[in-house]
Amino acid sequence: MARSRRSGRSWSLRALRVHRLLSISGGLALLLWGGSGLLHIAMTNFGPQQAHFRPPTEHISLASVRPIHEMLTRAQVEQAAAIRIVAGDGESLLQVTEEQDLPRRYFDLETGLEKLDHDRVHAEFLARHYLGLDTSSEGDDGGTPAGVRSIEYITEFSDAYPWVNRLLPVYRVEFERPDRLAAYLYTETNALASVTDIRREQIQAVFNAFHTWSWFPRQAEWVRVVVIGCLVGSLLSLSLTGVVLLRTLRARAKATRSRRIHRLAAFAFALPLLMFTTSALFHLISFADARPGRSLRLAPPLDVEKIAYPIHEHWAELTEGLDVSSVSIIEDIEGRVLYRVGLARARRSDPTSAKEIRNARFDGVPLSGPAVYLDAATGSTVDRGDREIALGIGSRWIGDSGARLEGAELVTRFGPTYDFRNKRLPVWRLDYGEPVFASVFVDTATSGVADVLEDSDRPERFVFAFLHKWNFLFPLGRGVQSTVVATVVGLAIVLLGGTGFILNRRLRKRAGREAV
Repeated sequence: MARSRRSGRSWSLRALRVHRLLSISGGLALLLWGGSGLLHIAMTNFGPQQAHFRPPTEHISLASVRPIHEMLTRAQVEQAAAIRIVAGDGESLLQVTEEQDLPRRYFDLETGLEKLDHDRVHAEFLARHYLGLDTSSEGDDGGTPAGVRSIEYITEFSDAYPWVNRLLPVYRVEFERPDRLAAYLYTETNALASVTDIRREQIQAVFNAFHTWSWFPRQAEWVRVVVIGCLVGSLLSLSLTGVVLLRTLRARAKATRSRRIHRLAAFAFALPLLMFTTSALFHLISFADARPGRSLRLAPPLDVEKIAYPIHEHWAELTEGLDVSSVSIIEDIEGRVLYRVGLARARRSDPTSAKEIRNARFDGVPLSGPAVYLDAATGSTVDRGDREIALGIGSRWIGDSGARLEGAELVTRFGPTYDFRNKRLPVWRLDYGEPVFASVFVDTATSGVADVLEDSDRPERFVFAFLHKWNFLFPLGRGVQSTVVATVVGLAIVLLGGTGFILNRRLRKRAGREAV
């Protein structure tokens, strides 16, 4: 028994020495990453918000349009990665994406004429739609509508538009307003990638500087990882030794107020700190050598000459009784070019308030339903549904790997494996085994791959989602989740960091007096 007590006492003394030794570096890490983490919560919950949740819509009718193959032939479009009908400013337009980083081309459906340099015009239209700055509306001062300060075409990620936004290329449309309100638009799917203003950009810059250390030169990435790892690791060690002290040392009867508060706060925040620090280290190590890349992959170019069927002549009979929401042209695994006629999904009332839009943006709402496929060469109905088309797209992506399909599921909400950053729903999730070992998320509307999640990355994504971002609180609402996380982090900084600093200062003063 005496040996057991001496052993416990020895462990307590060792833990206490390490705890005091790491108090400065661990406290700095708590202040640095906890404080900048609060900035991220403020940025996502109180930053500028879009006014409209859904993309613009127009009634789609191809009954009176020019033959699509004729329009493309006249414009000398021989191959295209994506062809679709999109809603423009009071009209539907034929949109053609020849290559991923090239501006998209647009054609008037009735005249067949190309609208030159229209991608920028379309981006401004989308920005005004999402931000509620229609050209017919008044500006903030009751005068003329807000003018455009600048339109920038972006093909690379940056600190201002980080890789978590996923979509490229995008247009950054900034308006002539005191707050410098701006929107990032991905015109291929009429999607809003991000909204920002001068205040959000300032907060983003501070967050990048203190939380991700994006200012570190890329050539010295290993230095950044080591330094951040040591600081966050010291906070983890501080938390672990604190747990040991809580279990092995009894509270002093005549402890000072700061010591009592520190001990009570340790009981309350030991587990949250362990969750934050372990997930942060896991995240840091997992992405230590990763270069920001694009998750979105457009389909291989399809042969425009195969679009011969005059769909406009039979539009009325083809769509009788159907509520058409989208039309695109894709290629299946056998090389056939198909018309994909997307049907509208039964929709609930659209979110209108800032809170409702924010929740819908993070939870995800599918914008379309099932689809009907027609052979673009003959007009015959293709006896395949969305699932079969998705499987063909997945097979084309994995090539001749021989991977076995282990599951196929329609994804209609965002979650840990496919989250809001991808900005598109619905998609098909295809799970492949050896040798691919990955989940491929397929968008049948564009015949492209929206994202790829390798099995080796799955643990990090789950750990970061549930232990770092606390997504297990999602059922209570995003507002509750953000409030709880912010409260825990804020109190941990004040109660643990503050009282720990006071105690450490007193110990140093006492040590100085004893040395004298």
